[in-house]
Amino acid sequence: MKKIVLSKKKGILFWITGLPGSGKLSIAKLIKNKIIQNYGPTIIINGNYIRRIFDLKKYEPQESLGNGIKFSNLCKFLTDQKVNVIFAVVGLFNKIRKKNKHNIKNYVEIYLKTDMKKIITKRKKILYQKYKNNNKVEFPKKPNIKIINNFNRNARVMADEILIKIQKNIIIK
Repeated sequence: MKKIVLSKKKGILFWITGLPGSGKLSIAKLIKNKIIQNYGPTIIINGNYIRRIFDLKKYEPQESLGNGIKFSNLCKFLTDQKVNVIFAVVGLFNKIRKKNKHNIKNYVEIYLKTDMKKIITKRKKILYQKYKNNNKVEFPKKPNIKIINNFNRNARVMADEILIKIQKNIIIK
């Protein structure tokens, strides 16, 4: 992983992406206190919760992409005010991640790579029945941090691995 140079004048967006059921929100909750301790005021936003707040019920590709762009805009608004955001979202569109990298000064992309079959087998069958749609999944090509979740380690171990990578590779100027 190469070093990430961030500005102390802005908050940091920790964009945690991966398939539904891959552990994004669990990881977000586990890293939050250390992020607050090291980088200041921090909130967690979950894609599913924000969809409920704004009554965004459609999962078709165009709606999902449009929602992702709105989520990105919200994160930029917050980070511009020196608030760190840990955003746990499926967000598997290259266009959204490219927008984030271009428009958000302090952007850290964390990808939880998980095999869909393992998610279904382990615990998330109902989730995938709901999620079945025509969305084409575009996995991150060059995330800042990539963690493989095969459900053979607990979330705390993966969260600690992410925090170590963040601490070793983020430089604030």
